[in-house]
Amino acid sequence: MRRILVAGNWKMHGSRGMVKELLQGLLAGAGNENGVDVAVFPPFPYLGETQALLQGSPISWGAQTLNPVAQGAHTGEVSAGMLVDFGCRYVLVGHSERRTIYGESDDDVADRFAAALVAGLEPVLCVGETLDQRESGETESVVARQIDAVLGRSGIEGFARAVVAYEPVWAIGTGKTASPDQAQAVHAFIRDKFASQDDIIAGQLRILYGGSVNGSNAAELFAREDIDGGLVGGASLKVGDFLAICDAVS
Repeated sequence: MRRILVAGNWKMHGSRGMVKELLQGLLAGAGNENGVDVAVFPPFPYLGETQALLQGSPISWGAQTLNPVAQGAHTGEVSAGMLVDFGCRYVLVGHSERRTIYGESDDDVADRFAAALVAGLEPVLCVGETLDQRESGETESVVARQIDAVLGRSGIEGFARAVVAYEPVWAIGTGKTASPDQAQAVHAFIRDKFASQDDIIAGQLRILYGGSVNGSNAAELFAREDIDGGLVGGASLKVGDFLAICDAVS
């Protein structure tokens, strides 16, 4: 059975009370049975709380970004080594909000991906197009460009310990979702791109869909051949909604 990863990105939401309530709810209802791996990505201040509550459980956790520099005069930044100290398994790199709001370039993302690998983290590379780019027929060229920057820095071997998340920017937080056919087409393109360099790595690579995933559309999305789970935003902030997505696998 292929492994499905359902990852909850909390973005800049939460409080200590919310984190405790949400994680306790997930612990009561989520495991890794039925081929489902579950992970959460809380804001930095709650990583310690997350580690304390999830340590020894089947639920993994990660961070929403990192600085590629190991240490130094980078006030306000967080390094890969610091994330390892808090027990993180994963880290998001290249999320569309980091690219569009904070100006991270493809090269910046490639540097973060490489730093994560060196530290022993599993980077989750986020790629995707805007609405204008989709309507202009540029989806594949945009996604290929974003992936090529990372391949050029870390090589195909780097993706043996990584995850890719396709997140069409036009579907994030908008309530719009790529149809299963639209999502599968891009996921197949991504897998084929990696397969052109290494069939084994391409076959084992987990490619997630991110863009208004919810309990009602998750089953149909995850049933597609090349969609190996979801990077979930808003629905991950409510225990019932998130567990419904996890349950959709079975």
